[in-house]
Amino acid sequence: MKPEIMNTLPDTYSAEEKAELERQFQTLLRCWKGRKDEEDVAKVTEAYMLAANAHKDARRKSGEPYMYHPLAVATIIAGEMGMGMTSIICALLHDVVEDTEYTLDDMRRMFGDKVAQIVDGVTKLTDDEVGENVKSLQAETFRKVIMSMSDEIRIILVKLADRLHNMRTLGSMPHHKQLKIASETTQIYAPMAYRLGLYKVKTELDDLCLKYINPQIFNSIKAQLAGIRERKLKELKDFVEPVKDYLKKRGINVTAMAIERNVSAVWERMAKFGMSIDEVYDVYVVRIIIDCELEEEKMRCWETFAAFTSFYYPDSKKMRDWVSFPKTNGYESIHAVFMSKEGNWVETQIRTERMNEIAEHGFSAYWKFRDPDTKEESGLDLWMSVVKNLVRHEDPNKNSALEFIDNFKLDLFNDEIFVFTPKGDKMTFPKGATVLDFAYAVHSEIGNHCVGANVNKKIASLNTELKMGDQIEIITSQHVEPQEEWFDYISTSTAKSRLKEGIKDYRKTFKTKGKPMLEEMFRKAKVEFSVANKNLLVEKLHLMGRTDLYYYVAIGKIGQHDVDNVFRNNDSKVDAWLKYITFGLVKPSPQKKNVEGNDANNPANKGYVVAQCCKPIPGDDVVAIKLPGEPAHIHRPDCPEAMKLMSRFGKNIVVASWKLGDDFAYLATLKLTCINKIGLGVNIFDIISKDEKLDIREINMKSEGAFVIAKITLMVTNVQTLNNLIEKLKKIELIKKVERIVENK
Repeated sequence: MKPEIMNTLPDTYSAEEKAELERQFQTLLRCWKGRKDEEDVAKVTEAYMLAANAHKDARRKSGEPYMYHPLAVATIIAGEMGMGMTSIICALLHDVVEDTEYTLDDMRRMFGDKVAQIVDGVTKLTDDEVGENVKSLQAETFRKVIMSMSDEIRIILVKLADRLHNMRTLGSMPHHKQLKIASETTQIYAPMAYRLGLYKVKTELDDLCLKYINPQIFNSIKAQLAGIRERKLKELKDFVEPVKDYLKKRGINVTAMAIERNVSAVWERMAKFGMSIDEVYDVYVVRIIIDCELEEEKMRCWETFAAFTSFYYPDSKKMRDWVSFPKTNGYESIHAVFMSKEGNWVETQIRTERMNEIAEHGFSAYWKFRDPDTKEESGLDLWMSVVKNLVRHEDPNKNSALEFIDNFKLDLFNDEIFVFTPKGDKMTFPKGATVLDFAYAVHSEIGNHCVGANVNKKIASLNTELKMGDQIEIITSQHVEPQEEWFDYISTSTAKSRLKEGIKDYRKTFKTKGKPMLEEMFRKAKVEFSVANKNLLVEKLHLMGRTDLYYYVAIGKIGQHDVDNVFRNNDSKVDAWLKYITFGLVKPSPQKKNVEGNDANNPANKGYVVAQCCKPIPGDDVVAIKLPGEPAHIHRPDCPEAMKLMSRFGKNIVVASWKLGDDFAYLATLKLTCINKIGLGVNIFDIISKDEKLDIREINMKSEGAFVIAKITLMVTNVQTLNNLIEKLKKIELIKKVERIVENK
């Protein structure tokens, strides 16, 4: 029998800690803005006392009482997400079952089935629960959360609040733990917050991830933002004042504010387009919030847009109408870009108070404003139906958790587009979806026999990428069957699963022909025609099953020599990890030993290799990831492939740092933007070869009008050498920009 709830805090807390716990609990109650009568408050207080007593002996890495954490998570749930009593109770209790002697049955007995269900959904899996053969415990836990979320959305909200507070307090963790948690957050939890419309949560998570994954960049962007803040805010005030006065005279009440983009969003734009912070036009954004009745919203938004056009010229290419076409997560706003009197483009967001509350608080605000009598499914309803459909077709015995996450991210994390059927019905797809994705979304048979489409009345191929507003009419033929190469043409999990089934059904028709042919091959190889031997052949030839085996035999792609080779070498093993990670090494340098040489000091011979996806060099921050049967792979922490691996194989992160030296040279690539003038190349070569004595491996120079874009790949021993070279190149008058880039060939 478990202990019942105590009415007082235990003495394992000091007097100061008890006072702090009481202060935090009162803050939680004040943040709780929804319905709360005395009975509701009493139930939340009961959950608080249970958690405080259950965690009485636990401390965080910082030395603080562990109970500060569930209180903080509950405060995020109540104040920042606007959720009610059940969610607050679950936030207070979310670690009780995982970390203390209380069980789910205790939760059910004291707080009911719903609380027990949510607490169970957010409880992490253990090694004992999943078994020894699981490749990624992180992926298994995330699959559990998603499958639970399909029945109860509050599970993911509590999980997001938990993750947000963990990220806020990540500074007390060791560096390899910071990388594991931050990469997991940027790959999974931040995109999930975006999908639920929790923009404040999403942007804070993004910034915290950048802070720990690439602290130099984070601190640099913060400093640059501080340097331009005052000037930009004044510019935006001058920009918006005449429009506000104009609208006020016409009876339209608006609030205008200047919004500073979060650090990670600014860095993303700078990195994507190779710009300085001054070149990114939307570092600061004007947000206009209109006070009006629900039935007037669209009209008032467009009247406000028209008012801006009376003062400034708009950029039609950057116009985004999320009022007529709300995003799946409920987001509504008009985004427009105008040319200011100072000659700068200014992004302007126009929305109503209701739209703004949904944009700020996402899911909870959506339910607050939802019409209870409406029968129309919202974007969030449709999104949840996709989640439920994905879960419904999930077979944990067949599909790995890693495959499940990949499918989940395909449909649910990408930006979205809207397209139309021939009858004008709207359909939503992730950005990057193709004609074939559309065909399979309509019906499996239409996808299986699709040969192309009329897109906006013009013939288009299967792999044509759909654009916002396209109208699609699918063309089919019974002479066409689903083919393996079609997997390269699709980007949605629905299309992938339906194509897989279509291929399987088609190949089943070849069993009658292929089975006797295979039996004859076994007879000639003097091998028993048993299920075990057929399965061995499937495994060694990397096939999906015996259906594929009979099919490839029937069409002649598997012959007698394949059967003979397998059963002559049936002791050979295939390293299953290779399908998850493959990296190459740099080419040899004639002047210095490099990371591919045969020297005994070669990194590969020491048990590690340098990843080609991000090409780190000595002096860069690095992380090492060690997978079974593989040498450790050295990445830069902000490398997308590294973040993907760390989010899945967190236990395989190895603490690593460069030992600087001149024994080995590494490839690095610079991109130079220069004025096109005779003598430019000589100056560049002199600095690289004569002054710095570096080995140029490849150079490519391309003329673009008055400019030349030069990409130079050279061998360097460390990042300081590279930075010295960059500084010298910048001093050449004809060179306007120098940046280090990564080119994957």
